Amino acid sequence: MIAPFSGRLIVQEVAPRDGLQIEPTWVETLDKIALIDQLSGFGFSRIEAGSFVSPRAVPALRDGEAVFTGIQRVPGTIYVALVPNLKGAQRALESGADELNLVMSASQTHNRANMRMSCEASLAAFGDVVELAQGTSLSLNGTVATAFGCPFEGRIDEERVLGFVDTYLEMGMQGITLADTTGMANPRQVARLVGRVLERLPATDLTLHFHNTRGLGLANVLAAYEVGARRFDAALGGLGGCPFAPGASGNICTEDLVNLCDEVGIETGIDLARLIDLSRTLPRLLGHEVPGQVAKAGRNCDLHLPPDYAKP
Repeated sequence: MIAPFSGRLIVQEVAPRDGLQIEPTWVETLDKIALIDQLSGFGFSRIEAGSFVSPRAVPALRDGEAVFTGIQRVPGTIYVALVPNLKGAQRALESGADELNLVMSASQTHNRANMRMSCEASLAAFGDVVELAQGTSLSLNGTVATAFGCPFEGRIDEERVLGFVDTYLEMGMQGITLADTTGMANPRQVARLVGRVLERLPATDLTLHFHNTRGLGLANVLAAYEVGARRFDAALGGLGGCPFAPGASGNICTEDLVNLCDEVGIETGIDLARLIDLSRTLPRLLGHEVPGQVAKAGRNCDLHLPPDYAKP
């Protein structure tokens, strides 16, 4: 007999930031705000609403202040901002972000490509942000990007990843994210590394961020869930991808993840039907089709009338 799954899976929606950052077509500020406001009503406890990085580096998200000050906040929902340094953190604080996400790659090469600095320089910049957050209501999350592999350096030593996790915790960050930035993870690798990280912090403080570049995103979610992880990033429609990782495709798709959970009996608290309806508006907003599957095929319970020749 197969034991039932137990424990709610928490989905953090990242399409407004990680999803839109790579889009070549400008999405108007009011459209970003409308997207976040709709997502806020679907049962998400966490939404990554934007970033405060150089507009030259990520022009698609240059309206971070306007987005954060324009959204309708739902009590109990945490609105997260990605920031690279002290200047970005100050902008996010002034704009009312609830949590700051600090990102550094475990790969030295990828960090130089993505952040234009060494890992050591990134950690020094994070120290300034930690100092700024002291005495405020801001919480801090530290992301270890390329935790499962780098397109430039290949497999990343687990001890190096664990060392960065330990450093983040020693700095005073409340949350940790392990990011498969380029979709190189496999389920066995995920189970092993996640199990070791969960020896260092509770499941409520660990997020897994998977990309579906090689089609293993949802399999990696189940592998992490089965060893105790409970919090996962996902993007509506499967949007996104790292602009500094050759060949990297989008994040795991939110509605596909929630559908998986519904099918196997894992609670999420997310309204799947409304999520699918919203995902189906993305091609019109962005001007192209999106990778998500469930929005195209429908749920298993969305049955169709048989053709006349199949009727008795």
